Amino acid sequence: MDHSGMNHSGMDHSGMDHSGHHPSTSTTPAGGHGDHEGGEVGGHGGMVMTFYFGYTNVELLFTGLLINSPGEMVGACIGVFLLAVLYEGLKMGRETLLRRSQVNVRYNSMPLPGADGTILMETHKTVGQRMISPAHFLQTLLHIVQVVVSYLLMLVFMTYNAYLCIAVAAGAGMGYFLFSWRKAVVVDITEHCH
Repeated sequence: MDHSGMNHSGMDHSGMDHSGHHPSTSTTPAGGHGDHEGGEVGGHGGMVMTFYFGYTNVELLFTGLLINSPGEMVGACIGVFLLAVLYEGLKMGRETLLRRSQVNVRYNSMPLPGADGTILMETHKTVGQRMISPAHFLQTLLHIVQVVVSYLLMLVFMTYNAYLCIAVAAGAGMGYFLFSWRKAVVVDITEHCH
């Protein structure tokens, strides 16, 4: 774009990327991973796109939440670990509440022919839940919390900071170990994170 005829003397353009306008200049910082100060990092608009082990200048979810020391990284990893454990506990808690709040239990029997000509009875259990009930409102609220927590964990993982990614994975594993040991293993197709 040709701006040669415009007067820009009263404007501060120091924070703008003019590399596409003037091939001889570039505002890409020389810093490594986690360096989010101005310009572009690796051509991805400030996002680090490879895994790295670092604890300086690491933004965690919000602009003001910046990790700059090993102690802050340890604290962040503990918090992320606990959030992942909470997520797994929330999933199991919702399932337990759902089982407790089920009403209208019906049993349907259906005759089936056996292999030797006998008649076998197959019984199916049908359960239901009322839409307007305190249990359903609680399930709805907990579902919202579960979705928000799952997306927060996803965004933490997308920082590509290896310490934080390990904390998410370890927390999810610990949460599963603590809360899912009574549950039969079933694939949940409504899972948001996996």
